[in-house]
Amino acid sequence: MAKSKATKKFEKKKLPKVLEQRNAVKKIKQRQKTSKKRKTEDREYYNDEHASDDELAKSQKKAKVASATEGDLFEGMSVEQFFQGGFEVPSKPDKPTKKDKKEKSGKRKRDEVEDVAADGEVSEDDAIESHKDQLAALAEKDPEFFKFLQENDSELLDFQMAEQDDLSAISDLEEEEETQSSKKKKSKPEDKDKSNIVKKSQLEQWEKSLQEQKSLRATREVVLAFRAAAHVGEAEEKKFKYSIANPDVYHDLLVLALKQIPEVLNHHLPVKELSNGRTRIPTDSSKFKTLTTLLKSHSASLLHLLSNLTDSATTKMVLNSTLGLLPYLLSFRRFLRDFIKQVVEIWTSPSTEDSARVTAYLTLRRLIVIGDQSLQEACLKAAYNGLLKGCRGTTPHTLPGINMMKNGGVDLFGVDEELSYMLGFGYIRQLAVHLRNSITNNSKESYKQVYNWQYVHSLDFWSRVLATHCDGMKQAETGKQSPLHPLIYPLVQVTLGAARLIPTAQYFPLRIHLIRSLIRLSRHTGVYIPLASIILEMFSSNEMKKAPKASTLKPLDFATIIRVPKSYLRSRVLQDGLGDQIIEVLSEYFVLWATSVAFPELVVPPVVMLRKYLKKASAAGSGNRNVRFNNALAGLVTRLESNARWIEEKRRDVSFGPGRMDEVMGFSKGLEWEKSPLGVYVVTQRNVREERRKNLEEAKKEEERREKKEKESAKEKGKKGKKAKAVEEETDEEMSEDFEDDGSLDLDRDDDDDDESSAS
Repeated sequence: MAKSKATKKFEKKKLPKVLEQRNAVKKIKQRQKTSKKRKTEDREYYNDEHASDDELAKSQKKAKVASATEGDLFEGMSVEQFFQGGFEVPSKPDKPTKKDKKEKSGKRKRDEVEDVAADGEVSEDDAIESHKDQLAALAEKDPEFFKFLQENDSELLDFQMAEQDDLSAISDLEEEEETQSSKKKKSKPEDKDKSNIVKKSQLEQWEKSLQEQKSLRATREVVLAFRAAAHVGEAEEKKFKYSIANPDVYHDLLVLALKQIPEVLNHHLPVKELSNGRTRIPTDSSKFKTLTTLLKSHSASLLHLLSNLTDSATTKMVLNSTLGLLPYLLSFRRFLRDFIKQVVEIWTSPSTEDSARVTAYLTLRRLIVIGDQSLQEACLKAAYNGLLKGCRGTTPHTLPGINMMKNGGVDLFGVDEELSYMLGFGYIRQLAVHLRNSITNNSKESYKQVYNWQYVHSLDFWSRVLATHCDGMKQAETGKQSPLHPLIYPLVQVTLGAARLIPTAQYFPLRIHLIRSLIRLSRHTGVYIPLASIILEMFSSNEMKKAPKASTLKPLDFATIIRVPKSYLRSRVLQDGLGDQIIEVLSEYFVLWATSVAFPELVVPPVVMLRKYLKKASAAGSGNRNVRFNNALAGLVTRLESNARWIEEKRRDVSFGPGRMDEVMGFSKGLEWEKSPLGVYVVTQRNVREERRKNLEEAKKEEERREKKEKESAKEKGKKGKKAKAVEEETDEEMSEDFEDDGSLDLDRDDDDDDESSAS
């Protein structure tokens, strides 16, 4: 019979100590009995005589010890005590040492209890012997199967080698390496370092064994070497069985471990894919239990390596390797908890490349598909919290990554819609609680719980989730309503309440963000959301009614702001930007119902209000003096009226009333919104905005290239200036030296002339 893991650990860690304690207790008891017996005999022998002579006493003691026989040693022992002591023949009593005295005065009672508890564990040796006997009988009865075991699983037959080679848990491996390293240090530390350095030839040998034989022994060695590679470069010195000194060997080892280990595991323990995407592995089999320790060690190395990587390419390679191991790691809950946290951190990190972030998303999705409900819930919660953490700061550089996270999260919450409903209900309720606290609390800072990027992105994310999974076309194909459909109403209520919390022009960008989210939700689900009033409220602000001040400020990017800076208030730049945004969302909202039979009645109140606004805005003395915006708004009003007349013409021949909903819904099926007057206008405006966006992106790229060239040219000029200055300094030094030389010659010449003149 195979020994259990607990038995192996007990034999490895505690059995030697227990046996040592038991032998010590046995010696103490034996000495006590011998001493007691000797004292009794001495009293009987001397019979109240004074034994003052030391030599006589010593000779008597030696004689008594020499006359003790093996029969005397076993006197006074019961049968149970005899068998508890094993089959060792008791030795003659020795002199009590200091150590024995210390043990004698120690906690004898506790040692005796441990002795009794250890007896049950020692009985595992009988199981080993019986297992050996069974294998010997198997070799006689079925030699072919025994030969097969020798070739494919020799560790099962060789108990000592199996105990040394089998990977135990991580702590066991570390203890084993420490003991091995301490032994080798005492003998030859230099030989140890040389022998344990992984070489290229050793990697090639491992790779050959893994590819051709799918060897578990080679897999264990690769796992040990990979664990050392995962801890390379750390400040804390840890001792491992192998060490890596060559960067090329390090790279090849990573590639070998990440590529071959999943293949070897799949060969020995194939994963069965079910129709619903789940996987099935016989976790109760002996082979899985054998591979458990290997999986624990390798998964811990992967997690440690993943948490310290900065290169996106290596991160992607590690995640791809882990994808193949996930079915085997589902039972390791502690590892999965830390692994999910690390994968979400990679997925939400703006500094990580998109390829690695996509791989992290695929890893999360794989876990949700193959995991049970508790694992799915943990993954979805971690993904949602990571998304909110990653969108605290929204800039033009981080916005594409945030949108990518939202789209990935939408797909994750669509794997199990019933579980997503439970989580979504709780999260939307949490948003509603924050909104209610902001309304009821009268403090100046209470609105900040709602008016921040995390709250806005959260509402936008849930609108994307519901718009995707509650889509009308999707529900028509499946023939049933999505479990997420009941969340539409509470989400709309919370979004409208947040948009109206502070109705000032400074937070109009936030309102426009929320309106876009609701327009998307209404477009995909077909649910009517009354947004006209919340849009038209912005026309009544002073920013849109009164004449603006001239300014030279840069245009605002409404995609990356939720609050207008104070310097932009009452400026022409803000009025133009807000005007374009309001016209866009108003046209996008009404085009949703451009083919509805009730469109003429829907646009009557907004058209009347917009006509009044245009009349006041175009007034000579009190208008906003913004001809561009007024003309654009007048064009939208004209399109609304034209579309209303177009619908009236289409419904002239209609014979049904509003109570017959099937025919009312069928009225729009034969009409294409792109061909309606309002649809043509909206399509044109979309193309114009797309062209403008491309031009802005090209201009930004051109500006970045120009700034880069200017920096490079400035660096080159700085280098040239330094060189020119150095050359100029050298020239000045040479000229000064020449000047000094010339001056000295002239002085000598003058002196000579003076001498000659004086001589004459």
